[in-house]
Amino acid sequence: MAKLKGTGISSVNYPTGMNLGGDPTQALIHMTTTGTFVISLASCDLGQGLKTVLAQIGAETLGVPFENVLIDTGDTDTGPHCMGTFASRTTHRAGNAIIMAAQEARKTMLEIAADELEARPEDMETDGQGFVRVKGSPDRKIHLVNLALAGHFKYGKTVAGRGIFFKPNLGIDPETGKMDPDSTEAHACVMAEVEVDTETGEVKVLKLQSVYEIGRQVNPKLVEGQIKGGSVMGLGHALYESTEPYYPSPEHRPGGFFEYILPLAPDVPEMEIRVLEYPSADGPYGVKGFGEMTANAPIPAIVNAINNALGTEISTHPVTPEIVLQALDAKQSKS
Repeated sequence: MAKLKGTGISSVNYPTGMNLGGDPTQALIHMTTTGTFVISLASCDLGQGLKTVLAQIGAETLGVPFENVLIDTGDTDTGPHCMGTFASRTTHRAGNAIIMAAQEARKTMLEIAADELEARPEDMETDGQGFVRVKGSPDRKIHLVNLALAGHFKYGKTVAGRGIFFKPNLGIDPETGKMDPDSTEAHACVMAEVEVDTETGEVKVLKLQSVYEIGRQVNPKLVEGQIKGGSVMGLGHALYESTEPYYPSPEHRPGGFFEYILPLAPDVPEMEIRVLEYPSADGPYGVKGFGEMTANAPIPAIVNAINNALGTEISTHPVTPEIVLQALDAKQSKS
């Protein structure tokens, strides 16, 4: 009996969006009397940092500080239409919709500033610090709060915008099956190093090295967190998690989290992460969706590493100690 080490590699590509009637998402923006821009969406933040990233996209397009943007993710009764938070599509779809809405709102904002500063709208610019100013004359400026008050109470103008991202459904060629199923694709390669105890069947993941090509990073820290969190989720699926361990038999199904095995802090391996930026042609500022692929990519790498260590051909997951010992018995019976 021994502890054997092995390495495994996986490479994946992951699509952003789906071929579903245009797969649209809408966004609405309005400016309050306090100079805050409220972006209304029906898109859901599931904990992936959506509100932060979309606020950054809105602030960048409007030319205002991040703190002046509020993301309001309402419900499907009160918010503008969204197909849903799935297919790693939401930052791509909602981000594009926000850019369109922000451009419309920015146009009115500059018009009000021009009236207040006695200039032409085309001569106005934002400084990203909360002021709109005359190009070439930085001292001729107006703060967002004063601009909002002037728009509401002096000119009777609403600083607002509407946006939608819509990718027309081109259908499927009945002769060839050719279609355009997504908007863009992200890519990844993961290498796993594992140690397998041939006596107990236990597997320990020692290290995960990941390279992700995800378009442009709007928020690098959130990207890093998504990759690390997804890697741990993938590790759980590869080694521990199963709601139907003896499918199709219903025996030994976990009845709660006391019986459902999840990876814990001691199970988290060393991680090395590299991110490549190749901006997409139609993503907001070059963004690609990559959330789900971070949990997918580690699974085959870990299973391949186990097979490399043992010389086996395990093709299922989770690779529990029972599976490992069965694979070793099968290997021995063949020799």
